[in-house]
Amino acid sequence: MTTYGLLITGSGPAGVSAAEAYADAGGPGPVALLTADPHAPYERPPLSKNALTSPGDVEPTPITEATLPDGVDVRLGATVTAVDLGARTVQVGGETLTFERLVVATGSTPLPLPGAEEDAEIHALRSLQDGRDLARAAQHARTALVIGSGFIGCEAAASLARSGLDVTLVTPEDAPQQERLGSYAAQQISSWLADLGVDVRTGVEVTSVHAPRTVHLSDGHTLAPDLVLAALGIAPQGDLLGDAGALTYEGRVVADEHLQAAPGVWVAGDIARGLHAIAGRALAVEHWGDALAMGAVAGRNAAVGDDGEQERWEEVPGFWSTIGEHTLQYAAWGDGYDREEVVGRVGGFTIWYADAADTLVGVLTYNADADYERGRRLIAAGAGIAEAMRGDDIPELRGGRKTCNLC
Repeated sequence: MTTYGLLITGSGPAGVSAAEAYADAGGPGPVALLTADPHAPYERPPLSKNALTSPGDVEPTPITEATLPDGVDVRLGATVTAVDLGARTVQVGGETLTFERLVVATGSTPLPLPGAEEDAEIHALRSLQDGRDLARAAQHARTALVIGSGFIGCEAAASLARSGLDVTLVTPEDAPQQERLGSYAAQQISSWLADLGVDVRTGVEVTSVHAPRTVHLSDGHTLAPDLVLAALGIAPQGDLLGDAGALTYEGRVVADEHLQAAPGVWVAGDIARGLHAIAGRALAVEHWGDALAMGAVAGRNAAVGDDGEQERWEEVPGFWSTIGEHTLQYAAWGDGYDREEVVGRVGGFTIWYADAADTLVGVLTYNADADYERGRRLIAAGAGIAEAMRGDDIPELRGGRKTCNLC
């Protein structure tokens, strides 16, 4: 039986980043990466953007921000069915693998659409195969329905419209992304979608879907599009580790500020509910760049082991989203805000978000890159919204206020 110095489950950005960081930190081998995906590691963000507007088959884009080191045993189509933390083993089909250290980065799966018949033709968008299936369906469709106004839904609706389809987007929100980003940003996103011809129907839910694609809405309307995409969010896949004895919360594995969930075990990406060292509370993040950052922390900590000096998870969560030709950048703790302030920029805008104490907790920018970078520093430093509005930066805040660990 082979004993691995490190086993990684999951081939997304968190898993690949963990492998690279582990090797760079001199972690002992051998190393194996296990993934249920039949394809070599690839980027998922293009699947809701240019992949839907390009002719021909969807080709995978290698993960460019991190690379798998030479010598990593990559096992594709390998589904982990059980983990034994006491014995330090994982079960893959009929094979038992032993590990000294384990990084779990198994990600998440799309939420199913409630009320849909089992044989209804409903697309999801998470994997390369999902992207290929959706793109092929789009090539033979004239009309499309996107259910959900999260970033995947908005990006996909814009991309499908740009490829020539007549697209309708339905959402229970009063405007796309209003609950997360506020009314101003929601209005901007709505206008961008409308400019592309997307029919945005707000305050509407899907009550049922009859096969193959007859969709009944809560406002009494019935639609029969050629293509249906459900973009309702994700379900993190942390239950397997929970069954092995790790603490979980709503499908995520609870971890400390080093992203350690148990002796010799670290988690990263969608499945992690980690204690953020700067925020001072547990956070769950679901974005590509955050998975890369968390994977790097987990990989480096696995390399030094339980008795080594562990690195803290400190990076302010953030991501970007491209809707049509418009790219938004967002950084925030991600657990709400009490106040928003909009500042116009030439050809763009910045929105500052604060809590009840007027402490800065988020920033959203459009064509204002400098504000985004400055905002991340201010959030990490615990600055107030007044400093952000005045244009202050970290050097002006160091007199007595917590300094920025990211600078």
